[in-house]
Amino acid sequence: MNPEFWQTRWQEKRIGFNQSEVNPLLMKHFNHLNLPAGSRIFVPLCGKSIDMVWLAAQGYDVIGVELFETAVQEFFAEQNISPTVHQHLDNPAVKYYQGPLAEQTVTLWVADIFALTAEDIGGVDAVYDKAALIALPANMRPQYSEQIRQLSRNTSQILLTLNYDQNKKDGPPFSISGPQVQQYYGSHYQITELESVVASLHSAPELAVTEHVWLLNNK
Repeated sequence: MNPEFWQTRWQEKRIGFNQSEVNPLLMKHFNHLNLPAGSRIFVPLCGKSIDMVWLAAQGYDVIGVELFETAVQEFFAEQNISPTVHQHLDNPAVKYYQGPLAEQTVTLWVADIFALTAEDIGGVDAVYDKAALIALPANMRPQYSEQIRQLSRNTSQILLTLNYDQNKKDGPPFSISGPQVQQYYGSHYQITELESVVASLHSAPELAVTEHVWLLNNK
């Protein structure tokens, strides 16, 4: 992950990856996790995703992590929330913003995800990964999947991936195949494909793309 690349995207507002509507596959399949109200959902590389608003409206607390503080600030501003800001006690480069939303608590860390520990974010009951794995080049994904496993203590995940002809476009978002999902997660999770649908990329609308929804349960 090249921080300068993403910093430029946010500064120039080239954030076509940030959708203005809740992802319909999240709404359709999140119930596969069978979570009671009040559960804590971890959203890695969350940006200012409106999916977090939907999760809070369903009665879940949300814990996100985002590298760029601008995205976190914009999320709270767009939801008319005045968050409290907390500095990490041991790492001056890390902080988190926290505020109420739909009678739930949203906590968004400003940090490199690899700098956090499970003790930092606290217990979580599920992971929702729509934009994290597909944002990372192949050489970073094994480390990332292991970090998510450590942060979440092997809890269940809803994972969304994209698949397209990599000869016609280079990511991000990157194309990820089913065998690659098995490679990154198969040692520790039972993987079930819930659905695949025709999708499109903002950066390459002419490209044939499928979006896949995976349920990952601890073995």
